[in-house]
Amino acid sequence: MKRRLIFSALLMGFSFLSGALQSRAQSSDPPKFELAAEFTSITKPSYDNGATEPGFGGRITYNVKKNIAVEAAGYFFPHKCRFGFCVSDNQGNATEALVGVKAGKRFEKWGIFAKGRPGLMSFSQGKSGFIQTGSSPFSITFQHDRATHPAFDLGGVLEFYPTKRLVTRFDAGDTLIHYSRRTENFIVYDITGTPTLFPFTRPAETRHNFQFAASVGFRF
Repeated sequence: MKRRLIFSALLMGFSFLSGALQSRAQSSDPPKFELAAEFTSITKPSYDNGATEPGFGGRITYNVKKNIAVEAAGYFFPHKCRFGFCVSDNQGNATEALVGVKAGKRFEKWGIFAKGRPGLMSFSQGKSGFIQTGSSPFSITFQHDRATHPAFDLGGVLEFYPTKRLVTRFDAGDTLIHYSRRTENFIVYDITGTPTLFPFTRPAETRHNFQFAASVGFRF
């Protein structure tokens, strides 16, 4: 009888301990979804004056596991800037969309991750050049067109968790933008002053851009 009581007590104690450990493990898992507002900036290469353009956007993250997540982010850079291969009088802005994976190590109050997010970078007036608008040699105008290019965001993430529901996050990395081969027209004047369009083909290239982001998000 005494052995049965001891065995029952041990069994109950083991069950209680297992339940407590399982509950603790579950409580340490992060909420599945994160929704954040983000401030970002992108710095162009040094050979393009090294200008930094500010922007804003948002991000949604789904935590697949404690240390792995998939996420999507979108940013808008409203400043009328000289992005990409635009000429000096470009009046456009830029839009960026990314979808990818974040993986790393999460602790109780903070986490560190690596990220890889392919996507697109679109410039509202990213393709510029002269075009012929009529039969007259002088019927030439300068035109802007939208240009969209593949992009890839590769970098690191540092997160802090002030509460279970809040997350503050800092991103830093290299945003690679691939510019495809493109043809632009320039004006050439002959000895009589008559203009002629001269096509010039730019080779494809990939440019590196430093991008930083800071955000505050809600986890649910």
